[in-house]
Amino acid sequence: MCGIVGYVGPRKVRPLLLAGLEKLEYRGYDSAGISVLNGTRIDAVRAVGNLAALRSAIDRRQPPAGEGGAVAVAERPQPETGIGHTRWATHGRVTEENAHPHFDTTDSVHIVVNGIVENYIALKARLVEEGAVFTSETDAEVIAHLVAHLYDGDLVDAVRAAYGELRGHYAFVAMSAREPGVLVGARRECPLIVGRGDGEQFIASAIPAFLSETHQVQYMADDEIVALRPDDVEFFTPNGDPVEHEIVEIDWDAGAAEKHGYETFMLKEIHEQAGAVAETIGERAARGWGIDLGDLGPIDDAFLRRLQRIVIVACGTAYHAGLIGRYAIEGWARVPVEVDVASEYRYRDPVVGPDDLVIGISQSGETLDTIVAMRTARERGARVLAVTNVMGAQATREADGVLYTRAGLEICVAATKTFVSQITAMYLIALRLAEVRGVMDRAELKPIISDVKRLPRMIAAMLEGDTSGIEAIARAHYRAPFFLYLGRHVGLPVALEGALKLKEISYIATDAYPAGEMKHGPIALLDENTPVVVVANESPVRDKVISNMQEVRVRGARVIAVATSGDQEITEHADEVISIPRTDWMLAPLLAVIPLQLLAYHIARLRGLNVDQPRNLAKTVTVE
Repeated sequence: MCGIVGYVGPRKVRPLLLAGLEKLEYRGYDSAGISVLNGTRIDAVRAVGNLAALRSAIDRRQPPAGEGGAVAVAERPQPETGIGHTRWATHGRVTEENAHPHFDTTDSVHIVVNGIVENYIALKARLVEEGAVFTSETDAEVIAHLVAHLYDGDLVDAVRAAYGELRGHYAFVAMSAREPGVLVGARRECPLIVGRGDGEQFIASAIPAFLSETHQVQYMADDEIVALRPDDVEFFTPNGDPVEHEIVEIDWDAGAAEKHGYETFMLKEIHEQAGAVAETIGERAARGWGIDLGDLGPIDDAFLRRLQRIVIVACGTAYHAGLIGRYAIEGWARVPVEVDVASEYRYRDPVVGPDDLVIGISQSGETLDTIVAMRTARERGARVLAVTNVMGAQATREADGVLYTRAGLEICVAATKTFVSQITAMYLIALRLAEVRGVMDRAELKPIISDVKRLPRMIAAMLEGDTSGIEAIARAHYRAPFFLYLGRHVGLPVALEGALKLKEISYIATDAYPAGEMKHGPIALLDENTPVVVVANESPVRDKVISNMQEVRVRGARVIAVATSGDQEITEHADEVISIPRTDWMLAPLLAVIPLQLLAYHIARLRGLNVDQPRNLAKTVTVE
């Protein structure tokens, strides 16, 4: 979830790159850097921390007057050319060496990358044999060496050739000291957009990076290459065939730019969920038949093999992700799991010890209740793993190991993309445990991991498809005074999260309950004015859920079912149905929650409410 910006044209490039990075800092803020063509060489400056750290590094590196590379042609100054990057670390620690831009051994090719190179190990081994010297721990650096290795006088041809060898999901921009005034970008499942100017061109991972300079944009499609020169932009397929893209005039003000054209941050972040899940999976599933979680310190394979129990502590939405994690870990890895509300955990004198793993889930890494619960467990001898979205947060300092989700900055108070990233992280932990403990072999792991890797595309298809049915359901029920949400087994946490979203942003009284417990009280609340949302997708308890739906309808309530696409039986027992794609039933919660987010969103908007800043709520809860 990194930010990319590039420029070719007559103006001073450094201020433009820094201004662009400021607009992209929400995509990553653990390190940043720029590379600028300076005569016959490329000067790079990188720094750990936010853009203030980069600005300070640039100020320290400014050459004295009169120094610098020679201008190629005095009567026609060399075009200013540069690229910039703000990083959200996915591979490699947060260090200056791992910050972008990266460059090849001869320092002639510089690149900035967003995404994951899955086959970097094999490529790196080959390039090292051919003389490349790597200076970082990242997968991204391999692109610089590969482009340089394939370069034969034409940067476009080198990028095209490199693109044919790379595997994964990524977008990158390359520049060469040998070709002033040229930037070449490539896109595969990560965003890259061109901004058109008069005698100058921009490229970035998001429009706000250059919106103050131009409102004319061209959208790259997946599997395309683009070459930018001051007076021209050309698009190609990887085979070199030219592609035409219309220039679109963007009518955004500054606020709309930050929202990428969406009416609210919440809607924008809902639509960013495919990318958030893809980033969280990243290189961790590259093997295809196993999961690599990186260095978790003392939470190593030996400990994972001998641990006796897992305790998950979290609050709010993160607690619901933990509940889904419990089903996955127990189902796949056969390790007993407890899930505790963190604010209760510290006060019940918990029993934990050296053979227990405690997982603390916190989007911000600053939720005090979760931090104290983690601290309590660690003091009693348990090993503690933090699952968080923010590098350097307090939770990372209270843990033995850290597994980062990679959702990027989430501005809306109601969590959406950070929730699906947390679920994804829990799936990865469960699969890693199943592999290390020998509960599942490669043949069993491979199809599940394959389904995990397909989740981002399924999410994207859902969000890019027709959602008018969800809007119609919202219009039918937004005046209802009460909603009931029901689910069973792994569908219960989805019901809990769906209900939380509705009450958070619409202020409608909402309850969520295990469907099998409905007769123990909640059924008394039902009448013909009660919408009942039932998570009823394909699962081992689907038939039980159908029975619960029948009980609801007998009382006159209206059933809104979330069901697997093509399930006609569910349609017979529901008044309204929202379909999700078919996948492994344990993974279905990741898909089932998305229509519930949209339902809550549209209901709140119909009620005229501010979904981004619901009353009485804050994004990060740091007090008890």
